[in-house]
Amino acid sequence: MSQIRLQQIDKRFSGVPVLSGIDLGIAAGEFCVFIGPSGCGKSTLLRLIAGLDDPSHGDIHIGGACVTALPPAKRDVAMVFQSYALYPHMTVYDNMAFGLRHLGLKRAEIDRRVHAAADALQLAGLLARKPGALSGGQRQRVAIGRAIVRQPRVFLFDEPLSSLDAALRVQTRIEIARLHRALGDVSMVYVTHDQTEAMTLADKMVLLKPLAGQEGVSSIAQSGHPLDLYHHPQSRFVAAFIGSPAMNFFDAQLLSAAGDGIRCRAGSQGMSVAVQGQGCVPGSMLTLGIRPEHIVVGAGEHTGCIVHLEHLGEHSYAYLDTVLCVTPLVVKVAPAALAIGERVRFTLPAGQLHAFLPDGNALPRLAASAAAQLAQPHLLC
Repeated sequence: MSQIRLQQIDKRFSGVPVLSGIDLGIAAGEFCVFIGPSGCGKSTLLRLIAGLDDPSHGDIHIGGACVTALPPAKRDVAMVFQSYALYPHMTVYDNMAFGLRHLGLKRAEIDRRVHAAADALQLAGLLARKPGALSGGQRQRVAIGRAIVRQPRVFLFDEPLSSLDAALRVQTRIEIARLHRALGDVSMVYVTHDQTEAMTLADKMVLLKPLAGQEGVSSIAQSGHPLDLYHHPQSRFVAAFIGSPAMNFFDAQLLSAAGDGIRCRAGSQGMSVAVQGQGCVPGSMLTLGIRPEHIVVGAGEHTGCIVHLEHLGEHSYAYLDTVLCVTPLVVKVAPAALAIGERVRFTLPAGQLHAFLPDGNALPRLAASAAAQLAQPHLLC
């Protein structure tokens, strides 16, 4: 079994805390992606699992056994780094076989493993080449193959695609996803700053964030399926970080609150929000958020003037100057004949709005059936 369990992990460097209270389970066969702002400790957490760094507090379990005190060689993990670190004077075959020879495996077993990995990564025709004769994507696949032949319980990837161009990133990402499916119950832990990689590869996404008031210290903001983080963020930080373009935010005053929704006012505009409002005090301030694709353009009680357009082929993003917020409201629209300076009407559906308290935590969303019963937003007189 290749499940991983991190229990209350803290990490300090020279007494300076960098990670605090990391408590995480990764199931056997799960593809887990660590994502977060630069410097939040993603790679440090990966190195702790690998055994390249030791936790200052807490325990690490792999396959049900505590490995906190074990050296990297005895954890049965394989790590793929951002740099390929291939031996330039060796062929692809020899690069992949090098570690197995040091383990003392028989030649027939080495040959079987290398050819099986080469077939899985579409490298079979390149085994006689040296790294200098390969493309960047091919070299990265060789580095992955070198890890595969060890047949570890856990694969660790530290931003393996960041040095590739856009086309190669897509191709290699597909190869990694295919490899994950082929390996079955082998767990993979992957560090990236690229949201597209995280959203498309992960079974579980772990978003790290700096702790408020503790500069340089990070913890888990939210973990779960990528679409859970996208559609059900538990805090404004998660809502703002996940998604490109980012979620729109604007300030609103709470008018009334109940278990079946809240009423708010932003500027002169009133709106219903399908969140649970028990305990909220009328008159208090909230932050409302909505993703660009959830704003309905063409009808409604809100209006905005287009101040900028971004045409991306199958769709466009319109930036609207509105009374709701100081910054332009970003709206995803069909590539229609819209023009800068044009005034458009739009609706903010109650079931697509998010509400965040002053401390950044999200109010729980209502079920879809309850959200559909809320009245549509209207102008307050």
